[in-house]
Amino acid sequence: MEEVEAEIMEPFEIHYSDLVLLSSSSRISSYSKEELSRLESISETIMQTLGPSGPGLLAVTGVPRGCELRRTLLPLARKLSLLNNEDRRRILNEHRLGTDVSLKNPDRTVSSFTLQLKYLQEPSLNCSFDGSIHGAENNTEEQPDVERFDEFQDNEFKNLGSTFKELGFCMMETGLQLARICDKAIGGQELEQSILESCAAKGRLIHYHSTLDNLALKEAVRRKQSTKGITSYRFKLPKEPRESELRNREEKISIEASNLDTSLNGARSCRTSLSNLWQQWHYDYGIFTVLTTPMFMSSCDPLTTEAKEQECRPPDGHIYLQIFDANKNKILVVRSPPDSFIVQVGESAAILSKGKLHSTLHSVCRPEKLKNLSRETFVVFLQPAWDKTFSISQYSRENAISESIMRLPHVAEQERHILSQEIHNIVPPLSSRLKDGMTFAEFSRQTTKQYYGGSGMQSKR
Repeated sequence: MEEVEAEIMEPFEIHYSDLVLLSSSSRISSYSKEELSRLESISETIMQTLGPSGPGLLAVTGVPRGCELRRTLLPLARKLSLLNNEDRRRILNEHRLGTDVSLKNPDRTVSSFTLQLKYLQEPSLNCSFDGSIHGAENNTEEQPDVERFDEFQDNEFKNLGSTFKELGFCMMETGLQLARICDKAIGGQELEQSILESCAAKGRLIHYHSTLDNLALKEAVRRKQSTKGITSYRFKLPKEPRESELRNREEKISIEASNLDTSLNGARSCRTSLSNLWQQWHYDYGIFTVLTTPMFMSSCDPLTTEAKEQECRPPDGHIYLQIFDANKNKILVVRSPPDSFIVQVGESAAILSKGKLHSTLHSVCRPEKLKNLSRETFVVFLQPAWDKTFSISQYSRENAISESIMRLPHVAEQERHILSQEIHNIVPPLSSRLKDGMTFAEFSRQTTKQYYGGSGMQSKR
């Protein structure tokens, strides 16, 4: 299938201070007429942005400590991903983190580190957190001995768990405030109460691998196998290179840097297909997904497995998050400020709002040419309680977001039509996963099964 050109989309931005004002139920009477008019306009824009005629996502800027916590946590995603399994397991155990992907697979395109973020019935800035371990890889091994940990020099990970939780709570609060605003516009407290009743949200620290990251992982596996029992192979440097090897290395690094600089001079047109993705097309099935604007890392030395990297700007002028706009029958790639949180609508929010909110069909594309570019982000999934019951009696079929992709223009550009049909073929329609009276737990199981189960639409992709 041919690639299709995508357009860059800049989401609506709301400052955190306005989010707080709009979500507050007090002091409204003290606002001036002009201020009330301004806030009402912002609220209307939020609902239009998150509604059926909008993209289903927006950006929140100016979140207190958000930028600082993001810059501290995101680089650790790549560092954790490129550790050998034994050292990484010890660190994850120490900070009570888990994983929902197989970290022993050197061919994986994504590494994910998870923690269940729990809060009290009335979250506040002083709310206490608890963490529960997810995944099987991190809860069956012995705790690390102190001497080995000191030898490992894990100072850069010493605040991993606390930073994970603090940033996670900032994002949970952001999502809750947005839920209150939407509830005010819709009427009732369905979204906010559904989030609070769950008492937890899932946090994921994600590293999207560059091609060179996978080469490094494979090289580490090869070295381990060749040492026959010697395990201290973490990021070993090769033997002292010859002068000719140094010259070749410098030339290759110079070429990589030149390619990166060239791409940074201006945004290229983005072309997208189903074959060049970090993450395949899907809907999130919770209420809100809150994610940091990603950080991009460029490997400094592609000829060794040493974990050297530097942060760089998005080379194509966007963050490689792409959405399908069914109203325009177009692929849009998102450009967002680096200090912002992006909030996406999930299918549960669309169901609970009876179609007044619009779930975002999205994927993550890969850079076309830069083999040394990786992507780091942190995501929090806000969802209803597992026993929350869905009623779809007032949720008309025409509002079923997972089927909106079928509402194509009568006259559509052939390439775009083909791509949209390809996306539809791998995204199970909502009507096949949701039944009246189904609990959120049943809905999530059915959704996961139809996406990734043995006969799922993406099980072999």
